[in-house]
Order: sequence, then C-alpha cells, then structure tokens
Amino acid sequence: MDQTQLLEYLKKFNDFYIANILPYITADYQGQPFELFGMRHLIALGVVLLFILMIFFSRKNFTNRKKEDVRDTMAAILILNEIAWHLWNYFFNEWTLQTMLPLHVCSILVWLSAIMLMSKSYRIYEFAYLLGIGGALQALLTPDLGMYGFPHYRFFQTFISHGFIIIAALYMTFVEEMRPKWQSTIRVFLLTNVYMVAVYFINNAIGSNYLYINHKPVTASILDLLPEWPIYILYVEAIGILTIFVLYLPFLIKDTANWLKMRNSGKDRLNSLDDMLS
Repeated sequence: MDQTQLLEYLKKFNDFYIANILPYITADYQGQPFELFGMRHLIALGVVLLFILMIFFSRKNFTNRKKEDVRDTMAAILILNEIAWHLWNYFFNEWTLQTMLPLHVCSILVWLSAIMLMSKSYRIYEFAYLLGIGGALQALLTPDLGMYGFPHYRFFQTFISHGFIIIAALYMTFVEEMRPKWQSTIRVFLLTNVYMVAVYFINNAIGSNYLYINHKPVTASILDLLPEWPIYILYVEAIGILTIFVLYLPFLIKDTANWLKMRNSGKDRLNSLDDMLS
C-alpha cells in the first residue's frame, strides 16, 4: 500500500466517522432528546429486567468457573463503561472537579460493585444491595439525560452503569446466595449518614454539590417537590429508610416464617413427648 492509498483510506474513514459516529458521541447532540417513559426508555428498562430474569431463572446452573467468568465480565463492563464516561467528559471539556469525582451514590457504587464482583466482598454487598438498588433504580426510571436520547452514547452509558449496579447486586443475591442481615440495615444507614456528612464538607471546600446535600440541584428535579434546605434532607432520609426496609422485607418475611416453623415444630415435639409419657 503506497502513501496515496493510505491517505485515501484515512480520508474515507474520517468521512465515515464524521457522518456516522461523531453525531452520536458529540456533546452538542442534534438528534431527538430523551423521552421519559417513551418507547426507547421502556425498551432499555426491559433489557435490564431481562438480564435480571435470566440470572434468576438460571441461578442453579452456574458452575464455579461460570460464576467467576460472569463476575469478572460484569466487573469489566462497569469499570470500562465508567472510564469511557470520564474520557467522554474530558474530551468534550465537561470534566470538572465539582461534577466528576466519584462521590455521588451511584458513581462510587460503580467502582465498589466491580470490587465486590471480583472479591465477593460481603461488606460491599450490603451497600450494593440496600443502597445501590434503590439509587440506581431511581436513576433508571428518571434518568438525567436531557437532550441525549437514543442512540447517543450517553443514553447507553447511563443505562449500562445504573443497570449493572442493580444486576450485580441481584447476581450476588441469586447466584452467590448472599443476603443482607438485620445488622446490615443499621450498618448501611449509619455509615451512609457519616459519608453524607463527609461529602457535605468536601462540597463546601471545592464548591460542589455531590449527593445534593448542600442545596437542591440547579436544574429541575424531584427534590423540587420537597421543602427547602435543610428540611428536604429529612425527607430524603425517610425515603432512604423506607427503601432499605422494602429491600430487606423479603428476607425479614422468610426469617419470620422459618422462626415460626421452628417454634411450631418444637411444640409438636413436646406434645409428642407428653403423649408418650402419659
């Protein structure tokens, strides 16, 4: 291949890139904006649900080798997707200290979920399940995508990152048979509040608003329905407690049923012994 042919191929690739790739990764997207609960949004939610159902119904078929491969694959997806997200912001001059540090709940849980998958860390699992599922589900149902509708890069990035936070936590529950304990709920609630206080002071130091703990978001959000700062934080706390309770409820019901079964079984054995002795 001579220099002329090489330049011709590079020109064709550049033309293809400008016409077919750049429009869907640029920060100045000219396509259709995101439509909340539109067809594409519902399809994306359906894909996440399909992954969860596939894991649940095939949970008994995972060999040890397959478990490790699946965990490593999901960890790689989370990490590579997050790295790509930071690179996208950097190349389009969107990366700032005030917005891109991994301090939001889902931002830090992307990295922690990857570590959990690779190390099978139970302590991280507690947060991934009790905190991550609720936070990521809210982000999937009401994503902050604005003008970035399908098929823009940001559409895929959002649903991959938040979708796999949920998928990872449920995979560890269904396949690896981890589960939260009642102590987990207390630990997650207390440590999350300690984390919120730390982030509050970080926000004051660098002029950010991670966790939206210092004030409401500048753009419209669900927090606009709540009272002003700092009262809305109490509402968020209440929603967090309710979310943790709902996620722990299936295990509470199961534990209660097992306890009642054991108690009734003990009574039956005592009654049988009384009958034998009478």
